[in-house]
Amino acid sequence: MITLRFAAAALALAAPSALHAQRAQGRPLHTYSIVAVDSATGQIGVAVQSHWFSVGAIVAWAEPGVGAVATQSFVLPAYGPRGLALMRTGVAAPLALRALLAADPDSQVRQVAMIDARGAVATHTGSRNIPAAGGLTGPRYAAQANLMARGTVWAAMARAFEAAGGDLAERLLAALEAAQREGGDIRGQQSAALIVVSGDRGLPPWDRVFDLRVEDNPAPLVELRRLLRVARGYRLANQGDDYVTRGLIDSALGAYAAAEEILPDSAVNGELVYWRAVTLADRGRVDEAVPYFRRAFARDTAWATLLWRLPGVGLLRADSTTIARIVRDAMPPVRRRRS
Repeated sequence: MITLRFAAAALALAAPSALHAQRAQGRPLHTYSIVAVDSATGQIGVAVQSHWFSVGAIVAWAEPGVGAVATQSFVLPAYGPRGLALMRTGVAAPLALRALLAADPDSQVRQVAMIDARGAVATHTGSRNIPAAGGLTGPRYAAQANLMARGTVWAAMARAFEAAGGDLAERLLAALEAAQREGGDIRGQQSAALIVVSGDRGLPPWDRVFDLRVEDNPAPLVELRRLLRVARGYRLANQGDDYVTRGLIDSALGAYAAAEEILPDSAVNGELVYWRAVTLADRGRVDEAVPYFRRAFARDTAWATLLWRLPGVGLLRADSTTIARIVRDAMPPVRRRRS
């Protein structure tokens, strides 16, 4: 059955004329990347770094419950959406990659990796990739690189990915960092990206656990790690909002507190602690809320102005007397200027 579906999908999505028509779009995105599936959570991910502007925009592709693609070297972006389309029909990643390569008259300048939601994985390094170039596969991952300073980069990525702890995003980033320590792109560094999606096929194609890009930075992996930390904090804050919607206030407050541990008030202009305070005040727990409002107002008094607007849109059940009290008790004292 898979063979029949594979043949039909390959004819429709990987016709030689379709890929041939886009030959002129090849761009020299020489880089290192990794695709992987987490065996514990089912999450699927792809991560990449290159000395080229905005590498993530056309190299990294992923879809919940379907798979991930990294298309690089003299890159043809069509490998991303077409690879996912094939895997969405049930075609295993190695067969999907084989079909697309067969349809591509310039396959020898490509470097592509694909992994499906079941963990089947494949990588291709064309004979006309600029050395050092190569790739390898392991259990539920593939690492590949081209135009590297040394031919040991992809093996270093594999070792780091297998040895790293933490969730899939952390392990993908560890692999990129290992590549850079090994010498990385011979041209240097410029941009990076990391995408992680759920293994749940029922989620919409655009749903992301993490979708992070560094477009132009002298140390893109340092910035990518910082962004991952910020994303973790906001992910917890979003979970808190979801709990509030479901009426699980204690769970919401716990999520907000965890987010604040990752992102201090100074990093977010007091916003995370502000919404924690609003949640408490909305439930009539004003005395508990005031210290958190005080922290937010200390960062930016505009939060007090915003407070008056929330009752009108149903985000705060408090009358004007209560809001005035909160502002009075939480507003930092006015600093007098020296004359």
